[in-house]
Amino acid sequence: MMMFASDLDRTLIYSERALSELGNDEMDRLIGAERKAGREIAFMTQRAYQMLMEVSSKMHFVPVTTRTYEQYERVFILQKGLPFSYAVTSNGANIHFQGRPLDDWTSTVQNRLRSECANLEDMVGKLKEYELDGSLKIADNLFFYYILNKAITSKEKKVLCRIAESSGWRISLQGRKLYFMPAPICKGEAVKFIKEREGINTVFGAGDSVLDHDFLKFCDYPYVPNHGELAKYESLCHPYKISNNRGVMAGEEILAEILSNITQSI
Repeated sequence: MMMFASDLDRTLIYSERALSELGNDEMDRLIGAERKAGREIAFMTQRAYQMLMEVSSKMHFVPVTTRTYEQYERVFILQKGLPFSYAVTSNGANIHFQGRPLDDWTSTVQNRLRSECANLEDMVGKLKEYELDGSLKIADNLFFYYILNKAITSKEKKVLCRIAESSGWRISLQGRKLYFMPAPICKGEAVKFIKEREGINTVFGAGDSVLDHDFLKFCDYPYVPNHGELAKYESLCHPYKISNNRGVMAGEEILAEILSNITQSI
């Protein structure tokens, strides 16, 4: 059995800001993928959607996202005939099977949070003195992120990284969003859980951020868009297939590569 575990944002789907930043904002082949307040706010190409439908018909497709489940549900294109049973949300803190959370997985994560890292309130408090220029958002009372008004410097990022690591947390910068994530909340462990539960033999994976490295390192066929945070870390990306294209066309390229490689794993 095979599985395709994939990040969503800036991997398969792209917000208006991401399209603009990556040079894809004038494409006429885009279709809506996410809707909020009655307006489409994220997109993919029609061809990418058709290929995702084909991939999903040949193997387990598992969305693996840092979004909360509420944010994930806005991605309406996933409900348009795509055959899949699992969704990993909140960066791996939650696994939903056929729309319902797996309580045994949630309990495992909560136990690790209590024993392996500083709690959320303490971590937020540590960062107050740094006066990050952006709005603070807390997700599922599990982790938090800043929507930055201006980019942080590499020196500032290194300082924040040291602070996070000393408390059992880590950071990831994705566009304007600076995530602070407890180490036990991990996409990789969630993907491994599903792999073992379903008896999966071969895993295809795609993701753009350092947080996606957690599950890509377990994949037999790992893909990374060349515009992403992860592609900048050569030491992490060495075994991964980096796309030639940027932006929404990277998502299309990755799906085409997966379809072409399926026969090799049968």
